[in-house]
Amino acid sequence: MAEIILETTSLRRTFGPLVAVDDLNLTVEKQQFYGFLGPNGAGKSTTIKMLTGLLRPTSGSIRILGVDLEKNSVAVKSRIGVVPEGLALFERLTGAQLLNFVGRMYGLDRDTAATRTAELLEFMDLKDSADKMVADYSHGMKKKTALAAAVIHGPAVLFLDEPFEGVDAIAATTLKRLLQRFISHGGTVFLTSHVLEVVERLCTHIGIIRQGRLVASGSLEELRTGVKVAGHDGSPLTLEEIFLQIVGGQKQDAEVISWL
Repeated sequence: MAEIILETTSLRRTFGPLVAVDDLNLTVEKQQFYGFLGPNGAGKSTTIKMLTGLLRPTSGSIRILGVDLEKNSVAVKSRIGVVPEGLALFERLTGAQLLNFVGRMYGLDRDTAATRTAELLEFMDLKDSADKMVADYSHGMKKKTALAAAVIHGPAVLFLDEPFEGVDAIAATTLKRLLQRFISHGGTVFLTSHVLEVVERLCTHIGIIRQGRLVASGSLEELRTGVKVAGHDGSPLTLEEIFLQIVGGQKQDAEVISWL
């Protein structure tokens, strides 16, 4: 039986009268590459903030690696890596200084932190920029640095909020290589993204949230089996077609802008 890495039970988060996440029940197993999708405002970022301990749930529970997040958040946080939507990097440090600092904060000894920093800078094609301040990095370089910082301590789970947003094809390829390597070595990834083509290529399992509620979950093949599109030619549905069918498709052109 597969090991459950992440489990939420009746997870709920409200902001006054607004219900951002409502009765969310997720299960993610070891070595799954789980894509968490939804339209803008559906509750994706709120969910990932709760899963990483950045936001307290209104009610419900979260267990990561078998540990209750609320009761022992330090134990959980020591074994996860996070790339938040805003990156949250110390931009007045150089790339090398930042990675060394993060490694030491996670408890790595000085030599291990230095070795892993050098390896990650090499892998991310940042070696020549190691001594530049992060503030001077391009957006893609900052994304790669954030992912390097998230994995330097050897986490069991990675939480990534829009990791491919605003990066070019070269940077995206590097990020994907590292993530696939992470999965192949026993890691688990929980990813939110609006880039459905990337999710379709990378993710083994997908959850779709709408108005704070999980409306679909499973492998891509399972979602294809459960979704029917009228007038479709019978070829395998793309993730975009599945997504639009589940969350509500597009309006007819005449209903959008009459003069275009």
